Amino acid sequence: MIKLIIFDIDGTLVDAYTAIEKSLNFTLKKLGYPKIGMLVVRRAVGHGDKNFIERFMRKKDVKEGLELYRPHHERALLRYSKVIPGARKLLSDLKKKGYKLAIASNRPPKFSGILLKHLGLLEYFDMVACAKDKTEIKPKPFLIPKILKRLAIKKDEVIYVGDMTVDVHAGHNAGVKVIAVLGGSSSASELRNVRPCAILRKLSGLLQVAERCQKKAR
Repeated sequence: MIKLIIFDIDGTLVDAYTAIEKSLNFTLKKLGYPKIGMLVVRRAVGHGDKNFIERFMRKKDVKEGLELYRPHHERALLRYSKVIPGARKLLSDLKKKGYKLAIASNRPPKFSGILLKHLGLLEYFDMVACAKDKTEIKPKPFLIPKILKRLAIKKDEVIYVGDMTVDVHAGHNAGVKVIAVLGGSSSASELRNVRPCAILRKLSGLLQVAERCQKKAR
């Protein structure tokens, strides 16, 4: 039976793309680089903030870029981030059904905490695991097994939910079922190519899928 559902944050539960775009373009302007459009930003996120900004500047500028980006982003998250429609109700319904919930995200721990607290989502989760450096970043199988060990859950009792191909790969690498949600950073065709267990048009459909998994287990 499914006992635990693990979520990615950005593009899955939370829309922080505007906050990311504002912070990136603030940083690029300060360093003399051209502005980057939202579509490019959406496609570039999901691999940690250092990997993100490295895509838009010379290597020699990355250290200064992070020093500019991170303080700005701390403020931007509070102003521009929002919960994806239906996510809060879904989390509430899952908790009422008795599921354990967790987060596995490439977003740095500090910013994940700010985001989840500000949006009132932290209370739903039994554990939050975020990549601290490149050795922990998805698709490497680090965050998900860490959660399973801490919560004493077996691999076949877990569903991992994300919006990107990197999330699907992370779930596969960790040996757990993966469900992808449309509307984030990866397209439907990209997600189909990496073969998650299911692809949802809306996050609200997750409860129904989880319940079907429970019935099959019985």
